Amino acid sequence: MIFTETPIAGAYLIDIEPQVDERGFFSRTMCSDEFARFGLNAQFVQQSISFNARKAIVRGLHYQAAPHEEEKLVRVTQGEIWDVVLDLRPASPTFRQWFGIVLTVENRRAIYIPKGVAHGFQTMTERSEVLYQMTVPYCAQAARGVYWRDPALAIAWPDPAGAIISQRDREYKNFQLNE
Repeated sequence: MIFTETPIAGAYLIDIEPQVDERGFFSRTMCSDEFARFGLNAQFVQQSISFNARKAIVRGLHYQAAPHEEEKLVRVTQGEIWDVVLDLRPASPTFRQWFGIVLTVENRRAIYIPKGVAHGFQTMTERSEVLYQMTVPYCAQAARGVYWRDPALAIAWPDPAGAIISQRDREYKNFQLNE
């Protein structure tokens, strides 16, 4: 696996290294020893999928409050998304910064999201599916979010005008109001 630092402290893109032959390929997608070399927690205790029937769906920006903060490993298993991470950690050198990347079933990339970093995405295709691995079980009482169109953050969503978004995500406040 190839680990590439993103502009967000502690967040990594993870690319596979396929072993190719006439049948196709085989590759690891997670190895606790390799994660540990980069100081990343690979003790995933929960997996979830998000199926998205339509293009332009926005999910996020979500995170869990202490003491239920989680690390996530996110990968696309069908279709294509534009994935966003937003640093909410006041002590971080990348506090209030965001990073976006296209994840597809074809590029087979994953993104590792550290504790204290919000996550969201917009679907780029119909019928996309996203696989999440989390280090902490979901806790509804700890679920939090930041308004996806917060003007102070200026996140460059690919299709904000066409966005399909849940009522809950539309009601999140701008980040400066959440402090």
